[in-house]
Amino acid sequence: MSKHKKSSGEKKKFKGQKEFYALILPKYFGELEVGYTPANSPEAVIGRTFEITLTDITNDFSVMHIKLKFKVEEVVGDKAYTKFVGCDLTRDYLRSLVRRSTTRVDGIFNITTKDGYTLRVTALVFTENRIAHRQKYTIRKIMKEILEEEAKNSEFPEFAQKLVYGTIADKIYKKARKIVPIRKTEILKCKLLSESAVQKAAA
Repeated sequence: MSKHKKSSGEKKKFKGQKEFYALILPKYFGELEVGYTPANSPEAVIGRTFEITLTDITNDFSVMHIKLKFKVEEVVGDKAYTKFVGCDLTRDYLRSLVRRSTTRVDGIFNITTKDGYTLRVTALVFTENRIAHRQKYTIRKIMKEILEEEAKNSEFPEFAQKLVYGTIADKIYKKARKIVPIRKTEILKCKLLSESAVQKAAA
């Protein structure tokens, strides 16, 4: 993975004595510095959310359609450390996937990781041709089984990576194509619903 180019310059100030805090991604996304956020105090930064694209992490422009959402959970000095809280696909990319005489299959599942994090994940499959209701049911069953299996064997950081980098979508594609011809498989969106009890206690 290419190293992200960090922003240059020291912490800046502007009118109203606000300061800029550097936004730092979590370790499982490389601890990259991806921008600044202004605030009057460190406390005002806690809880802020922001979006970037996967391209901002990988420098790969073929994944600009994948949006990642992070939330600030700790401020140390002028650095705001974040956690991953969700992902989504851009509307333009989603529209580009639509074709006539095909079937779109969505599956929405609440999934709990090995370390107790719960996410709502929406998986998406586009078939090559129109398919029957029973085939849709089978594809959704495949989605659920793979998501639950991956989550059961992964702690939250690893599971987040599998969602974002396409590992899970690829597994769904390989298994679902044994049922019907598949054109595209994606993770449409994911959202962190709750953290583990251990993480809450530590906070």
